[in-house]
Amino acid sequence: MTVTADMAVSLDGYIAGTDVAVDNPGGDGAEPLFEWIHDLASWRERQGMTGGEENRDSELMREWFDATGAVVMGRTMYDTGEEFWGDNPPFRTPVFVLTHRPRPALVKEGGTIFTFVTDGIHSALDQAKAAAGDRNVDIAGGASTVQQYLGAGLIDELQLHVVPALLGAGLRLFEGLGPGRRDVEAVRVVDTPLATHLKYRFVK
Repeated sequence: MTVTADMAVSLDGYIAGTDVAVDNPGGDGAEPLFEWIHDLASWRERQGMTGGEENRDSELMREWFDATGAVVMGRTMYDTGEEFWGDNPPFRTPVFVLTHRPRPALVKEGGTIFTFVTDGIHSALDQAKAAAGDRNVDIAGGASTVQQYLGAGLIDELQLHVVPALLGAGLRLFEGLGPGRRDVEAVRVVDTPLATHLKYRFVK
């Protein structure tokens, strides 16, 4: 089992724009980070739609979907996505939501079950590992959640989809990790017209 994080990032290191809010989940100016995904066949399939582009980008997205057996996310990501995801969210796996506000588990269509975890990142990861079986656990976001897991050394592989755009401001992925060197080794580099896909493994 591998603990992963899979993030779209601008060339200058931002994973969201400014003024992120429940009604503005990507933040202002962040459209280039996500618009390349919307026409991919694998992404559209997960949203219950048909059509889309079958290309290398779509293959990489499908690879992530197929390999992931459970997801951990922060409460802000859940709150910003809840209405958009609707009754049949795209995860189709157990999802563990870090929160300070207890809430009963929420069962959705397609195999997605949201469990709200109030006792920290280690508990959420332990529960996700138990639910994932022999598949991966993905730390989905947002920025603060990924930073907490990176800072604690709990992520094994990090895949960055580097989009050819400069946002100039917003939420940076690698801020607030705390002191200490973290060595990584390159696993794969895939360059397409839409993004450069970089996969790294942390050396532990």
